[in-house]
Amino acid sequence: MDALLELREIVARLRAPDGCPWDREQTHASLRADLVEEAYEVVEAIDRAEDAELCEELGDLLLQVVMHSQISSETGRFGFDEVARVVAEKLVRRHPHVFGGTKLADSDAVLRQWDTIKRGEKAGQSTVRDAPGLPALMRAQKMQTRAARVGFDWENIEGVFSKIREELAEVEEAGQGELEEEIGDLLFSVVNLARKAGIDSEVALQRATGKFLSRFHAMEKVVEQRGETMGRVKMEELDAIWEQVKAAV
Repeated sequence: MDALLELREIVARLRAPDGCPWDREQTHASLRADLVEEAYEVVEAIDRAEDAELCEELGDLLLQVVMHSQISSETGRFGFDEVARVVAEKLVRRHPHVFGGTKLADSDAVLRQWDTIKRGEKAGQSTVRDAPGLPALMRAQKMQTRAARVGFDWENIEGVFSKIREELAEVEEAGQGELEEEIGDLLFSVVNLARKAGIDSEVALQRATGKFLSRFHAMEKVVEQRGETMGRVKMEELDAIWEQVKAAV
């Protein structure tokens, strides 16, 4: 049996009246967090470059797609075939340089064409459509990228550096009631810097956080080896240990 068909039949059986009580109770809304979690686990497997793990995590993500499709098919809204057909038609429509007669020079031209076709499909909508379900950093960078593709962008990276300095000064001068907004503006500008430099801000922060944890755990070990306890060591001593492990980690 075709593997995808087998998966779809298994999910349908789980959702049947005599199937699994847990699976039968699920809705699009109840599975929302699971879908996000599975997507992040795929990303983690990619970062670790583990093929077997990536294969398994992609399977878990595919299960989410099949499950949502099955839930909708039970009320006659759409099923897996419609999901696959819609994305297949969209891919052909948005790649006329592959499936049609047009020719494009590079990936930048492909992206510009993609956006032009997409805007034509969604006439009447803003050229910068929101994606509120994304994590904040990813959402900010996506909105900035979409705005840049229609010409709303800094001419060069120096303009972004200047904006960051301006926003930092406003944070320093802000009162308590204004601080959240001003820090948000500063973060938004830093994301813009990452975008302008060709860096994924979400990935950059994830790696910075991982680096911090590695160094913090190393610092904890040094404190433990000295027979001391975190929370009782003075900040000056922790700073010195931090600089010590920073040079090694």
